Amino acid sequence: MTGRESLLARRALLLALLCLPAPLLAQQLGSLTFPNSGDASAQAPFIRGVLYLHSFEYPSALKAFREAEQADPGFALAYWGEAMTWTHPVWDEQNLDSARASLARLAPTAEARRARAATPREQSYLGAVEILYGEGAKAARDTAYSAAMKQVAAAYPDDDEARLFYALSLLGLSQGERNIPTYMWAGAIAQDVFAKHPDHPGAAHYVIHAFDDPVHAPLGLTAARAYGPMAPDAPHALHMTSHIFLALGMWDDVVQANENAMRVVNRQRAQRGLPPGACGHYNEWLSYGYQQQGRMSDAARLVEECWSSEARSRGDPVEGVAGMRAAYLIDSRAWGGRFVEEPPVNGGGPGVEAYLAFGTGYAAAKRGDRGTASTALARLETATGQIDAGLRPYGRILGLELGGMVQALSGDSAAAVATVRQAAALDDSLPMPFGPPMTIKPPHELLGELLLSMGRADEARMEFTAALARTPRRPLAVEGLMKSQAASGHPLESEASRAELKLLWRRADPGVSP
Repeated sequence: MTGRESLLARRALLLALLCLPAPLLAQQLGSLTFPNSGDASAQAPFIRGVLYLHSFEYPSALKAFREAEQADPGFALAYWGEAMTWTHPVWDEQNLDSARASLARLAPTAEARRARAATPREQSYLGAVEILYGEGAKAARDTAYSAAMKQVAAAYPDDDEARLFYALSLLGLSQGERNIPTYMWAGAIAQDVFAKHPDHPGAAHYVIHAFDDPVHAPLGLTAARAYGPMAPDAPHALHMTSHIFLALGMWDDVVQANENAMRVVNRQRAQRGLPPGACGHYNEWLSYGYQQQGRMSDAARLVEECWSSEARSRGDPVEGVAGMRAAYLIDSRAWGGRFVEEPPVNGGGPGVEAYLAFGTGYAAAKRGDRGTASTALARLETATGQIDAGLRPYGRILGLELGGMVQALSGDSAAAVATVRQAAALDDSLPMPFGPPMTIKPPHELLGELLLSMGRADEARMEFTAALARTPRRPLAVEGLMKSQAASGHPLESEASRAELKLLWRRADPGVSP
């Protein structure tokens, strides 16, 4: 760092701290330092924007960065921040036109924008984002941007923001898919910053994203415990903790995290004169958590609210109700109840149609209605052929599962087992899950149930064990494991494991004793 940069950095840090209003310090989006050359009047909104950016609260971050620009129209990093709100690496989303428009508001060309950046360090940040929104395909630009951020982090080893944005770029390199070696690098970088700054939202957030699968989730538990309390005004931060809790089967924590997230969402909606939210990502996870707790009436209420005409009329994102409804049917085992009817979801695309058909077909198969199940299977296979290539394997798994159930109804047990085994093998080949099962019914769990119904308890026990490796402490898999253990005559390994399974059994089906 040059002498001028050091002076500017100290000045900016002091001004930032002096200018932070009490609500920001008390609201708690976490805390960070980001030395820069912006005017004192721009520091508070700029820091607020970066805090929101690290918690993926992109609309709020955009608003904050624009406040910083109004305070200091020549503040290059404020425009950098605005441009960064248009890329969502973990979600594989990018609005290229809006991002380029944000940069153009600083100056019309990359060269002119670089000239507006006051220090070499700020020029390097701006140069990296120019690469992100330059020419070429998104994947190539993402890769080049990550390489640029690696250079920024190496050039300024004390700059934790550079290191964290580099870690985030690594999480985005696989275009929305989990790549374990790359995720581990990102997690290691974020862990190091988190150890030094346990109230930094980006550090905690990226640790969670790096490790939110059933194998690595214990590495993210400390960050998950810290993230929600440090940023209680960021709904995504509150929800994000449940990525680790769900991967570990910590159902009470999953529910609490998403209830907290929805509480803040609804408070923010009320401030804008809107009614409470009925659908959306957090409610989908909340419904799943209720189901694993055995709170089926609470889960049904969420599905019903999302399904309602009121939710549709006010423009909520109701597409998720197809998956919520299918998951509820499976976990509640209410094969002939209210949700056998399909909700009217218009314009949801083939993914929504696949989930609708699977839920309908699964419930029909469980009722012994082979005709309805077969019709649903045909719908599902048609929808799968139209799903984007990246998601098509999940549709294929659903089709194999439902296909196996139809074969079982037809009396062809051998074919049914072989078909569902294909589903399980395909599921095993996909990246580890990071949320409620995208296949709705984990195929190893379904295969275990199928084998158990045929009296093949030893094989079923192996399948339930495999299911629990991918969906830990899922009650239906625990129930199946206990039944197959009892039927096969294999004692549990310890008294502790017996007690654990008995507890989970009661949650899965309070009316049944092991």
